[in-house]
Amino acid sequence: MAVSQEQCPVHLRANRGAFAQWFGRSVLRLFGWRVEGQIPNLKRVLIIGAPHTSNWDFVYAMAAILGLNIRLRWLGKHSIFKPGVRWFMEWLGGIPVNRSEPESIVENVTKLVERENGIVIGLAPEGTRKKVTKWKTGFLRIAEATECTIVMIGLDFADKRVVLGDCFEPTGDHEADLAAIMAHYKRYNGKYPDKE
Repeated sequence: MAVSQEQCPVHLRANRGAFAQWFGRSVLRLFGWRVEGQIPNLKRVLIIGAPHTSNWDFVYAMAAILGLNIRLRWLGKHSIFKPGVRWFMEWLGGIPVNRSEPESIVENVTKLVERENGIVIGLAPEGTRKKVTKWKTGFLRIAEATECTIVMIGLDFADKRVVLGDCFEPTGDHEADLAAIMAHYKRYNGKYPDKE
């Protein structure tokens, strides 16, 4: 099977219907992808997914979310929440963010986490599909402010895998943490490696 809700702890599962889960599994199967690993049994999780080099990343990530039946809220740039599709993006768990106001992002996510009993937040730490030499530290600040454990998920186009990877506890030293996390992701191949 490409993916199963058994890979997600019960308290972090969404109450999506069987069709949504079937659709997610079918998309992954159709393109030959699979989800490996387990979502850890924790109360608060901040998922980061990388490398982010293509719009296809979104397709496979959403298929994995539906197939896992995970109750995940993800941060996306506000410009993709266009009229007509905004409702669908929000149904998928999307939260529009304006990247020109980084402090309000941390504040808004912190309030959201305080309201929820168990929560999974997802984002792409690179913040863009373009090649970057250094990632933004906003996800580290969010993890610290919300006391979330970071779970590193890799998109590996070479082997067509979404890998539910290792946990990472921020140390407070953002430079060292970024270096360690970026080193972890060197094992994965994005769709366009020249953008990594």
